[in-house]
Amino acid sequence: MILPKSILFALLSYAPAVRAPRGAFLESQCFVSDALGVKLKTSGRDAVVMEEAPTVLATRLSRRLTKGGFTMAVAESCTGGLLSSTLTDISGASKWFSHGWVTYSNEAKASELGIPLDLIEKHGAVSTTIAAAMAEGARLASGADLAISITGIAGPRADDSDKEIGTVHVGVSTADGRRVKQALFGGTRAENKDAFVTFALRTAIKQWDKLLDRDAKADDEKRKLESREMEKNMRQARQKAVEEAMAATRGPWQGDVWSESGRDESVGDDVEWSEGD
Repeated sequence: MILPKSILFALLSYAPAVRAPRGAFLESQCFVSDALGVKLKTSGRDAVVMEEAPTVLATRLSRRLTKGGFTMAVAESCTGGLLSSTLTDISGASKWFSHGWVTYSNEAKASELGIPLDLIEKHGAVSTTIAAAMAEGARLASGADLAISITGIAGPRADDSDKEIGTVHVGVSTADGRRVKQALFGGTRAENKDAFVTFALRTAIKQWDKLLDRDAKADDEKRKLESREMEKNMRQARQKAVEEAMAATRGPWQGDVWSESGRDESVGDDVEWSEGD
């Protein structure tokens, strides 16, 4: 791929976002966005932030799930199905995407995901507790290996809450447990919803990779223990075989003790010689 000479920037494949001079993108923002699969947004007077597009993150997550034969489900509130839509835009999503809920109201969260209404009233729909409960409820109801939840305030007004507009809580649930991450974004309603989905996908990938890495280390330790046990058994078997072989070659007389009793006393006696005729 050949970039226009006017574009000067650095792209780190492992970084979620890269900063570059604003002027470098002004002439070819569409080119960069389409060619690299990223989205561009301004940040300050002299910079443009380049982030991985949600579809790129969704593809990365789908590859991880497909490789291991895993499935996932989602439960959304403020994003209204945008996360499900982003994931199912990927061809072959039916192999790993099982369920998607849009539980916009508190009643829906209670009836669809089994979250007690008094828990929602106590902590608020936009909270770490409810995000965790949404993810857990979605995983248990779907039987999926991974579940992601999103609850937040996209704006432009806060819904009877003292939470700041742009606040989002993302929950991730696996058989290993639940994790919740919180973030604050500033933008229009549409921009916030898009940012919430991007944040949710990035959080899910990070947590899923941690889980797989932990499982891989556990499997490796298990293999090491099994290998050591096998070596121990082999040493014992070899030692036993050697002992049995030595016993088989031992004659019936071996092990007998020589005794001096009863020997012929004449044997070895001195003889007196005489000069004969």
